[in-house]
Amino acid sequence: MRKLENSELNRLTIEEFKNTDKIPVVVMLDNIRSLNNVGSVFRTSDAFRIEKIILCGFTATPPSKEIHKTALGAEDSVDWEYFERTEAAVNILKQAGYIICSIEQVEGSVMLPDFKIEKEKKYALVFGNEVKGVQQSVVDLSDYSIEIPQEGTKHSLNISVSAGIVLWDFYKGVKGER
Repeated sequence: MRKLENSELNRLTIEEFKNTDKIPVVVMLDNIRSLNNVGSVFRTSDAFRIEKIILCGFTATPPSKEIHKTALGAEDSVDWEYFERTEAAVNILKQAGYIICSIEQVEGSVMLPDFKIEKEKKYALVFGNEVKGVQQSVVDLSDYSIEIPQEGTKHSLNISVSAGIVLWDFYKGVKGER
């Protein structure tokens, strides 16, 4: 095996990325403290051609040196919006026909492998604060709460890790590969 050079990876330009079809998924970041986590979610969203990211509350927005450090330019390729209140963004997306899924451990949550992803539907995935998770008021507005199965002692994943797991699963589901 030979490690591929960057020039062999057939990367899209930012303009090509902006004009290519995206999977019908919007990522919502609900009061994320770490700019490195925000940057990481941008980079993962670029990798899986997510429609856009909505940054809410005190979640930082580009341009930012700290976001760029982990996004590596994905903050320029992935469309994003800012909302002061996560609930307002959720309501707008609901009116636009998105299914709202909080990624959170709650009563009645659906385990990620058991969640049926329908290719023809549009989804908004809400990821919450590193300490407090998704706000209860946002969980209350959600159509589903999806939980990532965990078997260790912590039952807590970093938000960027959670986003990577869930976005990969939705990417496969929308492509019909799950």
